Amino acid sequence: MNSKSGNRRHTTPAVNNILLKLVDHLDAMMAYWDTNQVCVFANNAYRSWFGKTRPQMIGMTMEELLGPLYPMNLPYIQAAYAGQAQVFEREIPTPDGTIRYSLATYTPHIVDGQVHGIFVHVADVTPLKKLEQELRAAQTKAEKLATHDFLTGLPNRVLLLDRIIQALAHSKRSHLMVAVLSIDIDDFKKINDTYGHPAGDRFLIEIASRLKASLREIDSATRMGGDEFLLLVSEIESRTHIETMADRILEQVRVPFKLGPETLFPSCSMGIALSTEGATSNALIANSDRALYLAKKQGKNRYAFANASDKGVKYDPIE
Repeated sequence: MNSKSGNRRHTTPAVNNILLKLVDHLDAMMAYWDTNQVCVFANNAYRSWFGKTRPQMIGMTMEELLGPLYPMNLPYIQAAYAGQAQVFEREIPTPDGTIRYSLATYTPHIVDGQVHGIFVHVADVTPLKKLEQELRAAQTKAEKLATHDFLTGLPNRVLLLDRIIQALAHSKRSHLMVAVLSIDIDDFKKINDTYGHPAGDRFLIEIASRLKASLREIDSATRMGGDEFLLLVSEIESRTHIETMADRILEQVRVPFKLGPETLFPSCSMGIALSTEGATSNALIANSDRALYLAKKQGKNRYAFANASDKGVKYDPIE
């Protein structure tokens, strides 16, 4: 009996040593803070997180350790000392200047209803946070690819149709018109054939930028494919209003474009359809497309309006 008791007494220091090594090998900070917020115990993880060894930690206050982080942690600290367990996330700068994302747990040490201190466990969740950020970025990219043109970054047809529907609904309330402008770059095929498709892509990106710059914040530019673009212009007060915008767009497109050693002098043809009572997004697109071909037939580098007879034109639905 005594022999067994003696064995237990002799093995206790060894067990304590093993437990100490165990907590020191964890990549998580573990500490115990007394009622004065003074550190009584800490593992070696504080060295990599805060540059503090165990001897340096003992006797240090939370405020001394956390520095500028202390005011941000204070509500959780106070709640823990009031007997309420706390779990929260915090960004912690490390001595080498990087940022670690942490998940902190403050557990009150309660004896006979009194808080004698708090146990602190802070885990490194940086890998999980980075994965979360990567997944969020991938989701954002996927959503953009689903609604935007891959080359120019402009909204695609799916997003444009939705915006036309919204603009038409607003026009009924505001009694202002909506205009849809179909645009083709004149003789774009010659650019591709002469300079190659990579150069043609750079040219299209530049044209997309010019079209977008010609519009207001409430308007939208879309690349439908190839050198075809579609513009949505809202809150049009009169035909003169849209003519002024169309002239500005033609002027912007005509600015010379440097492509390597060559200078190009681009132009575009444009068809304009104005909303009327009962107009739909598909009707506006179809009518603007008819007007575009009229502009091309008249000699390019110009715009044409859809004829009044186009109001009831029959067309295949564009979805």
